[in-house]
Amino acid sequence: MSKDGLCVIVTGSASGLGAATAASLAKDGARIVVNYSSSQKEAEQTADSCRSAGGEVIVVQGDVSKDDDCKRIVAAAAPWGRLDALINNAGTTKHMAHGNLDGLSAEDFQRLFAVNTIGPFQMVRAARALLEAGANASGRASAVVNVSSIAGISGVGSSIAYVASKGALNSMTLSLARALAPLIRVNTVCPGYIDTPWFTKGRGVEGAKQVREMVTAKVPLKVASTAEDVAALVCFLATPQSSNMTGELVRMDSGLHLVG
Repeated sequence: MSKDGLCVIVTGSASGLGAATAASLAKDGARIVVNYSSSQKEAEQTADSCRSAGGEVIVVQGDVSKDDDCKRIVAAAAPWGRLDALINNAGTTKHMAHGNLDGLSAEDFQRLFAVNTIGPFQMVRAARALLEAGANASGRASAVVNVSSIAGISGVGSSIAYVASKGALNSMTLSLARALAPLIRVNTVCPGYIDTPWFTKGRGVEGAKQVREMVTAKVPLKVASTAEDVAALVCFLATPQSSNMTGELVRMDSGLHLVG
């Protein structure tokens, strides 16, 4: 899969899936905007890995829930004159048992929707002109890849607020795919469990271990996806190999959706 010369923004790419995606793109010479909200040290480590792999990297701080930050992130790619792909990976959650309705406030919902749903919309809006320029330059549609979750399809996940925000992102994918064609195609990856620090930060080391063991025992394939596993799918949707795909919600959950 050649990614040589592609110009790409990866939001939330300081660590985890975003970092793995940026590193994969860099291996084939892509130019990448690495974005972070608060973890500058990790973002610089991601950037160093990308440069070592041969990629050209620009590191930009920005919170995608803020429209001005989204514009600044996109402006970093403006000297390239185009974008070939925008990967909306930045996300957040609050871990809360679904039955604990009192544990979620209106502010929790607003924060999760601001990052997980409104953020991708604002990034697409800010990047639209550069993505269209990329399509006109290459003769093929540029790509938007949203990173969602099976939570948005199946209604399970870290909290009801998270489920709702990802369900909204999934629906928005369909609307954007219609609205932005034929110059921009929009697809979404819906991973299940990914073995990254995401769960450790939310549940602690022991809690994350318990989730990993539970998921591995439950899913038909008996494996836990790594960040690199899911990054391969994200990169496929971001590159010309998937040029005839738009408006798709692609699950990668080791078969979890097959379990009753």
